[in-house]
Amino acid sequence: MKNLLLVACACACVLSAAYAANGSGGWYEKYKPLKASYLIYSGEPDERAAPTKTDRKIAIVVEGDPAKEVFDSLFPDAKGVTCTSEPGERLRRKGDVWCSYRPSDGYRCFMGFNLRNGRPHSGASC
Repeated sequence: MKNLLLVACACACVLSAAYAANGSGGWYEKYKPLKASYLIYSGEPDERAAPTKTDRKIAIVVEGDPAKEVFDSLFPDAKGVTCTSEPGERLRRKGDVWCSYRPSDGYRCFMGFNLRNGRPHSGASC
């Protein structure tokens, strides 16, 4: 009886430790590779100029599967907004992050930051 109680206590401790390791640590995921391009510029996304000492922004374009994952997270599609006349084009946007899907070139997401103040900035315009 004493051995059974000892085994039960040991099992409880092991299960408790396993639960604590998985439960209290929260979600864990490794960084994934990303196909992206960037541009440092001044001005606005639709009127870019060479960067200056006082105006520097970075525009980042993400493509492929990572862009699809972001696109899927920005549900729903924007209604009545298009950038091209390509049939099947879809756009999604939340704040300064926006993504497009075009059958001709797949998923692309655009984001950016003002490098002088660190604030998010739209990375592109149609």
